[in-house]
Amino acid sequence: MRRLWWITSVWWLAAAGPAVAGRGELTVVATDPPARSMAAPVLGAIAVTFDRPVDPATVTTDGLWAFGRWSGRAAGTLSVSGDGLTVTLDPDQPLSAGESVHVLLSAELAGLDGAPMRPGGYAYQFWTAAAPAGLDLVEVDRLTTRTTPEESSRAYGGFAGDLDEDGWLDLTIVNEDTSDLRVFLNRADGSGLYDDFLQPTEPTGNVPSPSETGDFDRDGHTDVAVANTAGSSVSILLGNGDGTFGPHQEIALGTSARGIAVLDLDGDADLDVAATQIGGSDLVLLFNDGDGVFGSPAPFGAGDGSPWALAAGDFTEDGILDLVVGTQGGQRARVWAGQGDGTVALVSDQPIGGAAWMIAAGDVDGDGHEDISAANGSSGEGAILLGDGAGHFGPPQEHPVDPQVLATDLGDLDGDGDLDWITASFFGDFTLFVNDGEGTFTFEREIPATRAASCSLMLDMDRDGDLDLALIDELEDEVILLHSAGGLFADGFESGDTAAWTTTVR
Repeated sequence: MRRLWWITSVWWLAAAGPAVAGRGELTVVATDPPARSMAAPVLGAIAVTFDRPVDPATVTTDGLWAFGRWSGRAAGTLSVSGDGLTVTLDPDQPLSAGESVHVLLSAELAGLDGAPMRPGGYAYQFWTAAAPAGLDLVEVDRLTTRTTPEESSRAYGGFAGDLDEDGWLDLTIVNEDTSDLRVFLNRADGSGLYDDFLQPTEPTGNVPSPSETGDFDRDGHTDVAVANTAGSSVSILLGNGDGTFGPHQEIALGTSARGIAVLDLDGDADLDVAATQIGGSDLVLLFNDGDGVFGSPAPFGAGDGSPWALAAGDFTEDGILDLVVGTQGGQRARVWAGQGDGTVALVSDQPIGGAAWMIAAGDVDGDGHEDISAANGSSGEGAILLGDGAGHFGPPQEHPVDPQVLATDLGDLDGDGDLDWITASFFGDFTLFVNDGEGTFTFEREIPATRAASCSLMLDMDRDGDLDLALIDELEDEVILLHSAGGLFADGFESGDTAAWTTTVR
């Protein structure tokens, strides 16, 4: 493990004083960007301030790090402030516009006085700013996920990520019929267009479905966890850094997996995985050994209500990420609070407004608390539930959409500093709702699907600072690419001019 060392001054050591029993644990008192904030600069420092000087010998690149959901691990320089209170990560490259960023601190951190950090470590999330843009979305291309016109891949969902580490976001589509991932590399020329998918494709377990990115072996390459619905398993695929993945590790769950989430469950600052288990427990927890190898599943929950949807967020605001499960039969939202020791505890159980198929988390009303959006399956409705910061939600605010709504996605599509909302319906189209900044959503438009809308991805394809759309049709096996017309760099900046962009969004 690489360690960063500093020479400490006599004054600093004196200020810290000798190790004193009973002083309590090393505690995080502030973060910058703040937890759950919505408009952090894409190129800016990430700083964590403690209640006492930190021992620099305990500050390591594996013990304090950050991961952008789309841009990947934020490699950079770690430093400790002169008074020892603040540890800062200065990323070498910008994060991506409008993405969620996960910051992790290990329980191995300690104060100069010898006070340890709590066993659960510390974790928080924030969102980067997206440049202001209108909602003029222009179709620029359609990608096929089929090897031949006759093949059905059933493109169910996917993710963005800079898989070949050239600074541009690639697209990976998860395919149920062919049980694989198909990677489309960004042309990296500012066009926001993609080459045909790489072959051979990346095998998974049987009928893969939801997926989440992470850096499970902490080598700087983007990895992915995939729930295999028919395979009753979870696949872990470790990235090679060139757009490909190594052979997947398949972890048997004993019954069908559905929802999936990535978070640190045990305070060691590596990313573990949680999954919902249809017909079994509410949750199955999979623990990472730090090298991307996962052990046997640990089940939690009563197993009632047909657990289905899953998302992670700090719903109780204690610096340990929690899980929210959406159920089908019970039509409930169940918050399981992370305890930091590899266990979770049920803190709330309330109506979600329908048979939950998918959940997305984010602060939609700007009050600093995590909220959720839900795609409520056969009920043909999406729902917004506002969080109170203590693990509870208000009543579902229901919005009618097309039948059999499968997906819900949040992102600042118009760049006004709040999260907008898109749903996707199997028997219909993609529905866009615009947020007024206070968590009230207004129908904006439907974007037609050719046959069956299954998922939407909001990402900056052309690196102009605003969010574009990749819309996935699971029966047509196509990805519709829509670029946002306008955006920051339409006003004279060159694409990728992150220095100008950072100045603007600060």
